[in-house]
Amino acid sequence: MNNNILLVGNPNVGKSTVFNALCNTKQKTGNYAGVTVSSHSGEYVYNGKPFTVTDLPGAYSIYPSSKDEAVFSDYLLKEKGKYVGVVYILEALSVKRGLLLFKQIQDLGIPMLLVINQIDEAEKRGITIDIDHLAKDLGVKVLKMSAKENKGIEELKSSIFNDEFQSLQNSSFIIPSEQKNKLQNTDYPSWVQLLSDEGLAKEKGITPKRLQVQETVRRYQQIDGIIQGAISQKKQPQQLLTEKLDRLLVHPFWGYVILGVLLLLIFNCVFFLAEYPMAWIEESFTALGEWVATHLPEGPLNSLLVDGIIAGLSGIVVFAPQIFILFYFLYVLEDSGYMARVVFLMDRLLRPFGLNGKSIVPLVSGAACAVPAVMSARNIENTKERLLTVLVTPLMACSARLPIYSIIIALIIPSGTLLGFISYKALALMGMYLLGFVVALCSSWVLKHLIKAKEKSYLVMDLPTYKMPLWKNDFKLTLGKVWDFISNAGKIIFAVSIILWALAYFGPKQNQNEWIAADVEMQDSYLAKVGDVIAPVVRPLGYDWKMGIGIITSFAAREVFVGTIAILYGLDEELDPETAEGEREILTKMKSDVKPNGEKVFSFATGFSLLIFYAFAMQCIATIATVYRETKNLKWTLGQLVGMSGLAYLLAFLVYQILR
Repeated sequence: MNNNILLVGNPNVGKSTVFNALCNTKQKTGNYAGVTVSSHSGEYVYNGKPFTVTDLPGAYSIYPSSKDEAVFSDYLLKEKGKYVGVVYILEALSVKRGLLLFKQIQDLGIPMLLVINQIDEAEKRGITIDIDHLAKDLGVKVLKMSAKENKGIEELKSSIFNDEFQSLQNSSFIIPSEQKNKLQNTDYPSWVQLLSDEGLAKEKGITPKRLQVQETVRRYQQIDGIIQGAISQKKQPQQLLTEKLDRLLVHPFWGYVILGVLLLLIFNCVFFLAEYPMAWIEESFTALGEWVATHLPEGPLNSLLVDGIIAGLSGIVVFAPQIFILFYFLYVLEDSGYMARVVFLMDRLLRPFGLNGKSIVPLVSGAACAVPAVMSARNIENTKERLLTVLVTPLMACSARLPIYSIIIALIIPSGTLLGFISYKALALMGMYLLGFVVALCSSWVLKHLIKAKEKSYLVMDLPTYKMPLWKNDFKLTLGKVWDFISNAGKIIFAVSIILWALAYFGPKQNQNEWIAADVEMQDSYLAKVGDVIAPVVRPLGYDWKMGIGIITSFAAREVFVGTIAILYGLDEELDPETAEGEREILTKMKSDVKPNGEKVFSFATGFSLLIFYAFAMQCIATIATVYRETKNLKWTLGQLVGMSGLAYLLAFLVYQILR
């Protein structure tokens, strides 16, 4: 039985929130356009009957102007018959704008339910919507909802269960008589197909954009008549809070100052608020290592678990609090509506570099993970700007870089504060994030002159009203993201730790009879031999063989570097990682480790060089695969990989040679 339902609507009307409420899931939501860039499916059961819900990317028209809108149009038109109806989500504050797409879908003959979301926000502004009047004029069932408060969800489930979808028998849109001879069937679906297919339109000798504009004008004339008797609004003599805040937050000067202060506060919290949870995690892993070491006999298994797997996993999990804090602040800013202002604010700044304001969504999202960030570039209509955004987004500091930045900054930046409350380490961390942003802009400026395109771009966007963030929902989303980070990195660390332990535990000079009894000296192990091969390549950057091993193992995912270093220093016989201060001893060992010539391994020059290397190196297979999938061009994918890797090596080399 077909029980598939589609969720459709304009961007930023709460589709993802409705989806989460229906299916009890944690799909990301954001108070700005372009959060959903591909379809998402979920399931729920109501009165014993299962339903499948698909959340499609937001769109303003049936005619796509960007890749995410193309996903919407293709699914709606080509998958017709695979779903029983469309639940159309309309924002109560923008009924007129939302009804354009609603009428287009309705004229396709698709069964629909209309849900007016954020009804509470409309009532606060003195807007009254006559649901019965609207339902009569539109010919569909209309429901009120406040999805964030979970109000109206039960009524929606009931309407879906009772199959209260309604469709028009005859299209309300009249095809221009002069165009009818160009259609095989003079119905609206054929009209949409003609205007959506550039090749067919050219063959028929028509200009799709002109006819689309004409249709839009005619439809809005019809919509004006519909809403005239259904919507009324009391006068608002006082200035709305949104307007007051926007005078400051999108100010051409103070807007940037406020953004900078917010970022500085976030990075300060990343260090200060995470300090105690990180210490608790360190102590827990130390206790676990002690327990395993005590209850297992000495030998390979004991060493594998304590020195390999536990040490490797602890090197990643310990940074979970910092990642949680960063993610949570980003979700709250998105949820509140502030990120939409950042898009608007940054448009003026990004234009000279070949980008537009919408590019800031992937760039900021890159602070969490480059994979969904690259995918969110689909929201950019201009082909050249979309390509530039895809190519430079991986330069932004992602959550996988955060553990590396944190441990290196802890090694080379002294403790202390500026003005009594701003940590030097927080300033250094913010500097690394700003460095990624600046280099991304510079790279885009260079690529802008290499990629030729005549297509003009523009930014037209709707600034949503400010909303109180859903703290609990954002908390759940953050927990999910942190768990994804730990589980994905943990799988790699688990495999890498076994390989590294085996290479470090055994050596070519070891007697086979001694394998069960004890491990070899680190310098005599197979791992040291591999390191000797790598050392000449990384030595000009100031790295020893251990860091070289870390760079190699972290090619699949950057965060593996920290786990690898923790394993290598934990396996060193001169250090006892099972003591009560085991994890801190590893950090102390890294600080005091010296090269054969007596120079500190983690000197300021070496540490800064390592920061620069990981700031620009493309050390992420998942991102490489995503870039190829989005560009469908091997040349750009390989060019990005070689360019970022070459830039990382060159700049790390220069930094070390200058600072040594």
